[in-house]
Amino acid sequence: MLRVGLTGGLGSGKSTAGAMLADLGAYVFHADDIARELMQPGQAVYAAIVAKFGPGVVKADGQLDRAELAQIAFGEGRIEELNAIVHPATIARQAELVDEVAARDADAVAVVESALIFETKYAGEGGWQKRFDRIIFIKASRELQIARFVGRSSNGRPLSREQRAALETEAWRRLANQAETERHASGCDYMLINDGPLEQLRVQLDALWPVLQAAAKARAG
Repeated sequence: MLRVGLTGGLGSGKSTAGAMLADLGAYVFHADDIARELMQPGQAVYAAIVAKFGPGVVKADGQLDRAELAQIAFGEGRIEELNAIVHPATIARQAELVDEVAARDADAVAVVESALIFETKYAGEGGWQKRFDRIIFIKASRELQIARFVGRSSNGRPLSREQRAALETEAWRRLANQAETERHASGCDYMLINDGPLEQLRVQLDALWPVLQAAAKARAG
């Protein structure tokens, strides 16, 4: 089995690449989806967040107010407090899911899509190098990354100049927090460029897929 990390900066197209890999036959897990599941009421991560950040981060329906939580974490410089709760649990769950795949499919290619493969301090002994056999980096221009973030955040709604400026500022802030990802880009096993039509990304992944399959079979022996 081959364990693959799929990463890249904000708006680079990681989730799109993950969906394409799933279509090709990979088992794909999204770190954000796993974290959201662990942050649901009744989960230990949810309880730890409320205990650390207070009842003000809980909405009337009992769900976490993610906007308020983000405001506290980033605006008040408490992001590491939040990461210390969410990251270890998310990484542990990723490992459980990958192990489940390995138990039933020795030739599998298991992909974990995450923006913070390199940044997190909670990857355990050996760090990200021990978690993954290969790393795929998706790269896009800064202008396109910001445009994608603004478009995704607006959900197609027309934006005022002030709203657009606020979203662009938020995009730059998030990109600054992902500086470590960009620093590691040149050392990744595979670099894919997502600056054009989606078909160009698909062509790159179609070419990479048999390489990943062969590596998985080789590891399976």
